[in-house]
Amino acid sequence: MSDALAELSAAGVAVWLDDISRQRLNSGNLAQLVKEKHVVGVTSNPTIFAKALGDVDTYAETLTDLKARKVSVDEAIRMVTATDIRDGCDLLRPVYDRTDGVDGRLSLEVDPRLANDTEATIAEAKALWWLVDRPNLYIKIPATKAGLPAITAALAEGVSVNVTLIFSLERYGEVMEAYLAGLEKAKANGRDLSRLSSVASFFVSRVDSEIDKRLDKLGSDEAKALRGKAAIANARLAYRDYEKVFSGERWQTLADAGAKPQRPLWASTGVKDPAYDDTQYVVELVAPGTVNTMPEATLKAVDDHGVVRGDTVTPYYAEAQATLDALAGIGIDYDDVVDLLEREGVEKFEQSWTELLDSVKKQLSAVDA
Repeated sequence: MSDALAELSAAGVAVWLDDISRQRLNSGNLAQLVKEKHVVGVTSNPTIFAKALGDVDTYAETLTDLKARKVSVDEAIRMVTATDIRDGCDLLRPVYDRTDGVDGRLSLEVDPRLANDTEATIAEAKALWWLVDRPNLYIKIPATKAGLPAITAALAEGVSVNVTLIFSLERYGEVMEAYLAGLEKAKANGRDLSRLSSVASFFVSRVDSEIDKRLDKLGSDEAKALRGKAAIANARLAYRDYEKVFSGERWQTLADAGAKPQRPLWASTGVKDPAYDDTQYVVELVAPGTVNTMPEATLKAVDDHGVVRGDTVTPYYAEAQATLDALAGIGIDYDDVVDLLEREGVEKFEQSWTELLDSVKKQLSAVDA
């Protein structure tokens, strides 16, 4: 039998898990995925932690201690999530060492309520970096307009960053610019660029979900023929732009100083439409030097029946551009789609954070101090 996850790794795609919880850590499940399923990194987000903290029994002792210390709900969340991420970093430290800091990474997101506040995002990124205190940490900062200067500032301070909620090619270009500017400032500050790292989380399935909805409203044969094609085309063109930026003179100067490229990370890779192949956002986005972070269901699907065909990105730039052109030709407003998805992305994480706050507040009230 073929090992699709091993084939992905061999093709240059880092296999990451898009989930973390104390139960997953304590049970040995994450360690097993690292050992047997080629998982070399982990991402988290407010929605994932809201679900994890719903497991009252697993976190009861920690919450009891926090209540005894009379910490605020916000601080309780910060302590609980930082602890899980720190333990995950320790579990993945051998991967980090083996790959010279490329993989073995875990991500912890700044409070999404700060997404449009540059200074607050910078301060929170630095605080979380200090709190977790592990070199294989990524601080997640959303690619909002306010987030861009925060990305540069965090890198300049020696904080490795996972840039999240990227939907558009234009914003992705701004993210890469923020990364290069951050490295240049870090270099000017005398920091070791070889220890700094970043990924750019380019969201996939949500693009199809929104565009397919608009195509269904149009209802024409031409519209139907374009269903399920926008997201992969968009991501392939993002990789085209990545190749251009990270082969230029400006980048080479930083690479000569020890810097690592900011790898594209394909996020939101679980298929939303059951009519689609449940592995398509993985097997259709295979390219060297990328990361694919998968929900466990997608990871299992790829492991079970994924077909890896080598590079499925760079040979298809012209086809990808033609897809976006065809969408524009029938009236799909790309800019409107990606603007909406960014706003909704921030709002969804804010909602999850509110759920997390409410859940922890109730749990703190319920435990005996």
